[in-house]
Amino acid sequence: MNWKTYIKSYQSYLRIERGLSKNTIENYSFDIERLCLFLEENAISISPLKINEETIQQFIYSISKEVNPRSQARIISGLKSFFSYLIFEDYRVDNPLELIETPKTGRKLPDTLSVDEIDSLIAAIDLASNEGERNRAMLETLYGCGLRVSELVSLKISDLFFEEGFIKITGKGNKQRFVPIGNLTQKYIHIYKDNIRTHLNIKKGYEDTLFLNRRGNQLSRAMIFTIIKDLAVKIELNKSISPHTLRHSFATHLLENGADLRSIQLMLGHESITTTEIYVHLDRKFLTEVMNTFHPRR
Repeated sequence: MNWKTYIKSYQSYLRIERGLSKNTIENYSFDIERLCLFLEENAISISPLKINEETIQQFIYSISKEVNPRSQARIISGLKSFFSYLIFEDYRVDNPLELIETPKTGRKLPDTLSVDEIDSLIAAIDLASNEGERNRAMLETLYGCGLRVSELVSLKISDLFFEEGFIKITGKGNKQRFVPIGNLTQKYIHIYKDNIRTHLNIKKGYEDTLFLNRRGNQLSRAMIFTIIKDLAVKIELNKSISPHTLRHSFATHLLENGADLRSIQLMLGHESITTTEIYVHLDRKFLTEVMNTFHPRR
């Protein structure tokens, strides 16, 4: 068995037994393929069953010149998972990354936008085009519901429960959750769905997908990134933003307006509240105001 065979077997394990999403599996696989490329470029012929700590250390050293500590840590974590799988399947008895230290990265606070900046971003959309109505509905949904970009592009018409005021989201690991959706976001989705989407020549297999490109196919995540970055340039927003920035802003604005962490955790689909707690650190000024307003000894 060569590297490709083991990688394919590992991908099946991640999909079937761990229930990970396609995007997560691709990220895990990319880390292993990067190691394979290093071996090929350096004429090192060795199987995943025989590779040792020294060779892995050479690989880590080579990528340290190209990527930041956070990316290094992610790659090391991905490789550890792969070799742990080989041990689990009795292909190996040891993990060559067991003693390799992960770089200290600290915890990066997510970038956010103010409400005014989000309003400016959405106002800059050209509504004269069919894509404009779609883009407005997408950005309102990203921000209004706090979705991941992968959740947005896979959103189905059958997932819309507007009468109940919710949409059903399939998140990481195919875990489903119901997220409240406001009247304004519902309005813009209705405009797009009823006036624009109905005129598309929808490709087979995407009849239930809500947001489509002009050819009737599902939008790619890269396309959403491009749309948002172009709008940021248009309004001369001097921040590096992505679709995830709208999700972070959703959580931050909820917290600033008094929402509790548990509710935000459920809406974001975080498995652990520890992940949600990062938003507590975003606005020290806000926390001071909370203390001065609500503490009995203020």
